Amino acid sequence: MPRRRPEAAGTDRAWSAPAPCRVVVCRDCCCGTPKVTGTDHDRQLARLAEEVPVRVSDCLDVCEHANVIVVQPSAAARAAGARPVWLGLVNDSEATEDVAAWVRAGGPGVAPCPDILDLYVFTPPRGARRG
Repeated sequence: MPRRRPEAAGTDRAWSAPAPCRVVVCRDCCCGTPKVTGTDHDRQLARLAEEVPVRVSDCLDVCEHANVIVVQPSAAARAAGARPVWLGLVNDSEATEDVAAWVRAGGPGVAPCPDILDLYVFTPPRGARRG
């Protein structure tokens, strides 16, 4: 029987194999709200959920980087040393497509981060990493 992943972004699709990586999308006080204009927040979640499981998080305490997406490596990549990659200011469909393409390719530790996404990478403060 195929494993079912938790509902994400309104989807309910069965997955028969483990995801190559996972994505956490901040949606709270700034990220995913009208404060970040010109972004179809619902479409962003749905698009990412087409590729990998997506978890929606409360505020990650890095509001100055809204919209924030954290790409988490697979368990195998994490065991080999890969770490989550925090992306900020992901506020247009082209950036969302770049994230989707990277996670489709395997994400951190499996596929190199596309050069264009280097523009979005940031290091969160220590307190935000715990959130």
